[in-house]
Amino acid sequence: MWTPTEEEKIGVVICSFRGSVSQGLSLEIGETVQILEKCEGWYRGFSTKKPTVKGIFPTNYIHLKRGIVSNSGQYETVALLEDSIVTEVTSTLQEWAFLWKQLYVKNKVDLFYKLRHVMNELFDLRRQLLSGHLTQDQIREVKRHITVRLDWGNEHLGLDLVPRKEFEMVDAEQISVSDLYKMHLSSRHSVQQSTSQGDSLRQRHGEACRIPIPHHLFLNLKSFTYNTIGEDTDVFFSLFDMREGKQISERFMVKLNKNGGPKNPEKIDRLCALFTDLSNKDMKRDLYIVSHVIRTGRMLLNDSKKGPAHVQYRRPYGCAVLSMSDVLQSISELKEEKDFVLKVYTCNNENEWCQIHENIIRKSSTKYTAPSTNYGLIISLQLLRGEMELIRRENPMIFNRGVAVTRKLGFPDVIMPGDIRNDLYLILERGDFERGGKSVQKNIEVTVYVLYADGEILKDCISLGSGEPNVSEHRSFVLYHNNSPRWGEIIKLPIPVDRFRGSHLRFEFRHCSTKDKGEKKLFGFAFTPLMREDGTTLSDESHELYVYKCDENSTFSNQALYLGLPCCKEDFNGCPNIPSSLIFQRSAKEMLWISTQLSSTKLTQNVDLLALLKWKAHPDRLMDILGRLRHVSGEEIVKFLQDILDTLFSILDDNTDKYGPLVFQSLVFIINLLRDSKYYHFRPVMDTYIQKHFAGALAYKELIHCLKWYMDRSAEVVRQDHIQEAMRALEYLFKFIVQSRILYSRATCGMEEDQFRMSIQELFQSIRFVLSLDSRSSETLIFTQAALLNSFPTIFDELLQMFTVQEVAEFVRGTLGSMPSTVHIGQSMDVVKLQSIARTVDSRLFSFPESRRILLPVVLHHIHLHLRQQKELLICSGILSSIFSIIKASSLETSVQEEVEMMVESLLDVLLQTLLTIMSKSQSQEAVRGQRCPQCTAEITGEYVSCMLSLLRQMSEIHYQHLLDNFQSKEELKEFLLKIFCVFRNLMKLSIFPRDWMVMRLLTSNIIVTTAQYLSPALHKNFTEADFDFKVWNSYFSLAVLYINQPSLQLETLTPSKRKKILDKYGDMRVMMAYELFGMWQNLAGENKIHFIPGMIGPFLGVTLVPQTEVRSIMIPIFHDMMDWEQRKNGNFKQVEAELIDKLDSLVSEGKGDENYRELFGLLTQLFGPYPSLLEKIEQETWRETGVSFVTSVTRLMERLLDYRDCMKGDETENKKIGCTVNLLNFYKSEINKEEMYIRYIHKLCDMHLQAENYTEAAFTLLLYWELLHWEDRPLREFLHYPTQSEWQRKEGLCRKVIHYFNKGKCWEYGIPLCRELASQYEALYDYQSLSWIRKMEAAYYDNIMEQQRLEPEFFRVGFYGRKFPFFLRNKEFVCRGHDYERLEAFQQRMLGEFPQAIAMQHPNQPDETILQCDAQYLQIYAVTPIPENADVLHMDRVPERIKSFYRINNVHRFRYDRPFHKGPKDRDNEFKSLWIERTTLILTRPLPGISRWFEVEKREVVEVSPLENAIYVVENKNHELRTLICQYQHKQLHGNVNLLSMCLNGMIDAAVNGGIARYQEAFFDKDYIASHPEDAEKITQLKELMQEQVHILSVGLAVHEKLVHPEMRPLHKKLIDQFQMMRSSLCHALPGLEKISPACSGASTPRGSILASHSPLSPESIKLVHRHSPLNLLGSIRHSSSSLSSHTSSETGNLIFLPDGLVGETSDDIYRMQASPSSSSLSSTHSAPSQMINSAPSSARGSPSLSDKYRHNREMIMLLPPHRDRPSSAMYPAMTENGQPTNFQRALIQQVIGPCKPCSDPNLSVAEKVPTAPSSWSLDSGTREAMPFLSAHVGSIMVPPVPPRTIPHGHFSMHFDAFHHQISDLPPVLPARSLRKSPLHPIPASPTSPHSGLNGSSSTLSGSASSGVSSLSESNFGHSCEQPVHTDTMDSVPSQSWTTDEDVESPYLPVRYSISEPDVLEPMKLPPCRSHSAPSGVNPTLPPKPYMGRGEGCIPEEEIRPRPMPRKISQPLLSCKEEQAKVAWEHGIKEE
Repeated sequence: MWTPTEEEKIGVVICSFRGSVSQGLSLEIGETVQILEKCEGWYRGFSTKKPTVKGIFPTNYIHLKRGIVSNSGQYETVALLEDSIVTEVTSTLQEWAFLWKQLYVKNKVDLFYKLRHVMNELFDLRRQLLSGHLTQDQIREVKRHITVRLDWGNEHLGLDLVPRKEFEMVDAEQISVSDLYKMHLSSRHSVQQSTSQGDSLRQRHGEACRIPIPHHLFLNLKSFTYNTIGEDTDVFFSLFDMREGKQISERFMVKLNKNGGPKNPEKIDRLCALFTDLSNKDMKRDLYIVSHVIRTGRMLLNDSKKGPAHVQYRRPYGCAVLSMSDVLQSISELKEEKDFVLKVYTCNNENEWCQIHENIIRKSSTKYTAPSTNYGLIISLQLLRGEMELIRRENPMIFNRGVAVTRKLGFPDVIMPGDIRNDLYLILERGDFERGGKSVQKNIEVTVYVLYADGEILKDCISLGSGEPNVSEHRSFVLYHNNSPRWGEIIKLPIPVDRFRGSHLRFEFRHCSTKDKGEKKLFGFAFTPLMREDGTTLSDESHELYVYKCDENSTFSNQALYLGLPCCKEDFNGCPNIPSSLIFQRSAKEMLWISTQLSSTKLTQNVDLLALLKWKAHPDRLMDILGRLRHVSGEEIVKFLQDILDTLFSILDDNTDKYGPLVFQSLVFIINLLRDSKYYHFRPVMDTYIQKHFAGALAYKELIHCLKWYMDRSAEVVRQDHIQEAMRALEYLFKFIVQSRILYSRATCGMEEDQFRMSIQELFQSIRFVLSLDSRSSETLIFTQAALLNSFPTIFDELLQMFTVQEVAEFVRGTLGSMPSTVHIGQSMDVVKLQSIARTVDSRLFSFPESRRILLPVVLHHIHLHLRQQKELLICSGILSSIFSIIKASSLETSVQEEVEMMVESLLDVLLQTLLTIMSKSQSQEAVRGQRCPQCTAEITGEYVSCMLSLLRQMSEIHYQHLLDNFQSKEELKEFLLKIFCVFRNLMKLSIFPRDWMVMRLLTSNIIVTTAQYLSPALHKNFTEADFDFKVWNSYFSLAVLYINQPSLQLETLTPSKRKKILDKYGDMRVMMAYELFGMWQNLAGENKIHFIPGMIGPFLGVTLVPQTEVRSIMIPIFHDMMDWEQRKNGNFKQVEAELIDKLDSLVSEGKGDENYRELFGLLTQLFGPYPSLLEKIEQETWRETGVSFVTSVTRLMERLLDYRDCMKGDETENKKIGCTVNLLNFYKSEINKEEMYIRYIHKLCDMHLQAENYTEAAFTLLLYWELLHWEDRPLREFLHYPTQSEWQRKEGLCRKVIHYFNKGKCWEYGIPLCRELASQYEALYDYQSLSWIRKMEAAYYDNIMEQQRLEPEFFRVGFYGRKFPFFLRNKEFVCRGHDYERLEAFQQRMLGEFPQAIAMQHPNQPDETILQCDAQYLQIYAVTPIPENADVLHMDRVPERIKSFYRINNVHRFRYDRPFHKGPKDRDNEFKSLWIERTTLILTRPLPGISRWFEVEKREVVEVSPLENAIYVVENKNHELRTLICQYQHKQLHGNVNLLSMCLNGMIDAAVNGGIARYQEAFFDKDYIASHPEDAEKITQLKELMQEQVHILSVGLAVHEKLVHPEMRPLHKKLIDQFQMMRSSLCHALPGLEKISPACSGASTPRGSILASHSPLSPESIKLVHRHSPLNLLGSIRHSSSSLSSHTSSETGNLIFLPDGLVGETSDDIYRMQASPSSSSLSSTHSAPSQMINSAPSSARGSPSLSDKYRHNREMIMLLPPHRDRPSSAMYPAMTENGQPTNFQRALIQQVIGPCKPCSDPNLSVAEKVPTAPSSWSLDSGTREAMPFLSAHVGSIMVPPVPPRTIPHGHFSMHFDAFHHQISDLPPVLPARSLRKSPLHPIPASPTSPHSGLNGSSSTLSGSASSGVSSLSESNFGHSCEQPVHTDTMDSVPSQSWTTDEDVESPYLPVRYSISEPDVLEPMKLPPCRSHSAPSGVNPTLPPKPYMGRGEGCIPEEEIRPRPMPRKISQPLLSCKEEQAKVAWEHGIKEE
């Protein structure tokens, strides 16, 4: 049974639960669940992520947590009861988790791994906090680490800064805005700041000094690896200052045994020391760690004879040093120990032992010996910082190891109270001893004892070093044979204080004999008492001690025997009458030098201090003793502080009148001493003394008296040092006064209370008197006043012990009020005065409401004065923020209305003025006057903004009412409103607070909207109707607009959780302000609204672009209102319309607005909110029609603008941007006649084209602007980048620029008419210089046309289907002009790269409605063929080819592609009978090229071409190609290289022999066909004639070939003649009369002998006819050709036996999938293949193979086919095969062609050079129409828009075609080129496109069947209609393989570079003016003339070797002899094979 839970209320999921049971709740690990009920191991409840979904889950999946239940019952809420910082870590980690993954996606690897590390650390720290096992200090430290990491992560992830106090997030509602601002600052600058706000304020005002943090060096000796001594050793470590040449620390001692281990086994791994109390100054010293090694054993290490083995001597061994400066950097950064190795050096001369460390440091290598190895002492070091207590807590492991605390010699910088020390450091410096009659010097050992007065040796009072226990005696080390030993040993003598007086040191000297006995003989001693008779200890200096003689028998039992003797020279002078008969005689020549240093808090070496403490012994010297107290060192005073104070007050009690002033001075001196940072820690000692030990009950009277006397004298005395010192000591003087009075009052039951109060009042009068003095004339008085003001706030707490809060407040008010205003005092006093006020505000006194009411007016008065004069702004802001902080804290408990009222009256206006001044200066980057550094400008602005916001936040409705009522006039009110609105606007414009201060920004916005709500009624009440003031209203509206558009308020950009938090706390503040704005607009009178048209249209429009539905709904009616009022006033709303469009454009292009907004504006969606939409409101108006039209127009503009914005703001390609811009430009021109916007977008588009290097398009674009201008002198204003100039000048400049761009785009035909236009202008103006220049340019352009190379682009049809495409592309089709060298697969790759989400459609059919309407992107791409306009130039025989080729591909707006299909049943024997061609013609909106690289298809025309018509078209084209080639050879345009002709003839004859044309015979000459198609009789006759003509042409070709063929190629020629005979015989029965023709017959005997001579072009009728007769272009565009026979696209010749891969050893139907060839019969050329299908073949299909001789046979073209595996299959024409198998015809063809040969994938094929795609650039729908009228007017039918080849940028890529060799000839060179790429992308199968012939000589498929030379199943692009002779010159049509022969060592073809700047490009020879077109005399045979030859005379037909995409055309160079030789050799190789 389910029961409600009582304890189990909330928990965390610890294991994911899938909710697979009935009513199960699916939960993920980490989710928080709230539990409602439980039942037998199950809970019922919900996840806090989805509180509406309830369900059950297992109890063991939940970890329960404690929670707080509120609103218990059905709707209860439960909050986790845990530390707030744990909650923050949890939520932050959840937020980071998503962003962390995004870092990986965005490849920000470095931050990804850093953040992972930080997140793991946070997990660990959170775990520690939750464990509950930490101490308070540890918890605090863990929280500090957590906050540091949270802030680091938030900052690096761009999240909001979290304001904190004590490591926890603050609630903005509980603190003032000023405090919130400071917390943001502190969180940003120092996440480790843990001090409270009050502490930080006190520090800022200079009361507390920062205590220097001491450093501690931890040293651990790990091993002594170089210990080969074999004896016990003592190792000493100390810190040595090289600069001062002295040790600064005690020694750390380690005793090691002879094996190198510790002597004490317990000390293993515990040989460590901590060198404490190193100051910052010490760390900057030249410090070294010095280690001395002393061995204990024989006298000489390597001499066993020196001394018996049992006698041990301490002997010096070696020394090691380590420079701290070298290691400090590395150990400072680490939080762990770091190891170092110290080499131990041995001393060469023991006399210099005491200096060995200095010699090693100085590197005096002659004085020491380096060790033989690098090993030695291995130590580890670690640097620690902080007080010792903190170090102990943080590093317990160090202290658990028994670390030896090694102190500094002397006191640290800061002496801590209670730090009791009593150490005397003794340094054995050196001795001087006599030889004593010995031949060698002595080995002297010194023994040191500490003896008490009674002669007892003090036990354990000698320490040789920390780390070892104290001893009672010390034996020095022995220096061998040295009478003047120098030891330099430091010994610490920790003698108890009570035993110090009367103790003395005795030094005994022994000679250590090295003889057999090894005895140590005593020969003298020295001594010194530790304390002198006057009670002072041994002074810190060197002491020269007398040595007294003695021997072993001498007794020291009675120390009195020698203590009476002088111990040193000073002592001897004190007691000269010493009897000489004493037992001990002084050795006059022997001395001992020692030095001492006392570090004691109990003993003093100062005589004056001792005299003061014992003043009663010499009362007569008291005046002198008190006077000398100033000369006692501070260390001595603080050591005896309590004793000194007791002494002083006892003297005061003894004789007040006589010693009062002196005691007062001494007291002042001691108090001021404690202000020094070194003794600052002794202030608590002073406080404790006053509270607990002070007993001077009468002292207050004298102290008050002296203090008043000092103050009263300040006006008279010139030297005021003593007065200033008294002022500085004011705090403690008052403490003594008050405590004394309390003691007196306690003792006397409150007697003399009135006198005390009176004296205090009089004292305050004196204080006020001092402060009121005019200090401008006296600098010393300024310092006195400053000292008084600094100390004054410190006495408040003492006064509060004796007086009430109000009384003290009155004292303070009077004092502060006595200070003169800023006008009368200097700037330095300003600072001091304000600092005093600041500390008054920070004092406890100000926290009492009753005192605040008294003090606030005077404080505000001073601040007001300073703000008015703009002085000391930083300090004033600090005071104000403190006041606001206190008032905010008080307001949570009591009412602060009165105080806020005071502040509003005094401050609000001046605060606004100050802010405006600061903001204007911060904008101009000037430093604020009165400010010490310009860098503080930003800080000051933030401070004052936070102060103003604090004040506004505290104001209630009553305060606003009083404020507005207090204005005397409307002018004052207006000025105030303008100020506050201006400040608010600046707040939002200047971004005072950084972006990540979200808490601060939201609070600011909340305060602003609240203030606006309070002030708007005043605006409405006072400034409407007659009193309307535009300035105030405009300021208000501008503020509202800025407010709503604030980035911090755009909640849509935030995460859902963050948005919910903000909405819960503040609501949507944009909506609140929008309602305010609308309400105020409604309050305006109608005639006043006109003032805001059009000024506020743009800003209001900006508001409606905010993506918040309610805001938009509120704002839309305002536009209706504007339109309505303008309609009423002017009869139209043109202003509203114009401004709306302008602003829409600028706002949307800035990135604002969205789809919903467009729909909202156009009423396409139902709106929320109380107001109807704009269109609905317009429907009701009289001006409905124009209004609706306007809104519709704006909606359409929005569509285009949003597309434009989306393209511009993303990482979109240049192409999309260009397309969008064209779209928008056309809209502005055609639909909204906005000329200025139109021109702006013209220039934007031009810039984009230039960036993409589309120079032709850039020229067309600028031409649009050029056409708008006229040749007039009308002045034009400055616009865009154009200066002020006349219209004529601007048009001229534009014209020059356009000409320049046409030139760069190689579009000279377009530049020429512009040159003429300019020339006519110059001629009219007689500007002959410019005329000359432009005529030369025109001439240069003509030269360029004839001489320079130009590439021909390919064209592609692209369909964009699906709703996911941008509006300007959606469900439209375009034709795009490709880049240079860009083939279909490269274009496909580019398009798919630009639309990565798009899906490539695999068929050319039109998409259905489902695709058009789906939410996806579909791309359909295939190549299309341009259909040139009927330009006369194309039909002129004498026009050079390079001129014609240009007109074939320019000014083209008609394109076509073909699709083969079977009509009726398919003939299995001969498929050509039923194969039709569907020819689609696409008509564009504008011709290409234009202002874009692509334009939309406007219209489609589809016609069907019959099989017979296609056959006629193919054969005719093939004849035309061969005829042209023969003509060129006859006219010697091709010099000697007969390879082209060989291949062309071979291709045609071979194909015919193998059955090519025979298929046509079977199909169309059949009796059944003729009978069933009587209407085709004429066409059948035409086909027969063409076949007969082909035989004639072939015979002439063979005759020419016989004359030119190289002897080595004769076998090939013979083979051709044999095959020709077979071909003739095969066609005999169909075409009678063929037998008469022989290959050698003359041209004269040929029936068509005049064909080549006449060159008469076909008539237009024949063009049309041929166009219809070209159905068979299915395979034509594939161009697997090595021939030059294509009359349309590529003049390709050669063997036409190309097979699709599907036919090469495969049984697939790829021939149809790829080439769409319906048949493999010899007549397959009638099926003109879609070029894009061929283009879709991988570019490997287009390589240039270098064939070895082994494979050079007549299957050369087959071997160029792409391998089958590389070709994508296509599902376009699946019906072309039967049951997935090739047709019978295909199988026959495979057998016939391939036979036993190898498959196509020949291993010897080489991959041709790859040419990268040129930079992408494409554009859309354009305005070329606008450019056309001008150009056509000048050019007529000859001049059509040309297309430029793209100039390849320098360095973009270089291209080499080794197949070509440049040779200068008498004709312009025609350079072949091809794009050789291998693409991994499987291209989209192309649609049938090119009308090129399939019966192309490029396929050797049919070699073997006799036919009339009609080519085979070719996939070439030949056989175009005569309408398109454009494509004769193609760069694809010359073979690009590297021909190699054994004879040619070097490559016969030099590489061709396609770059204008390259000097290596051939300089083509210009065509002669006229060239005869008849055959030259003596050349036989000639061919009869043909009605039309579609090739210019100077053009060389190119050859194509392999299938590939549409060709890129370029003029070709003539082939050299080397080429000819190479190709002849190649052909010869084939023949031999």
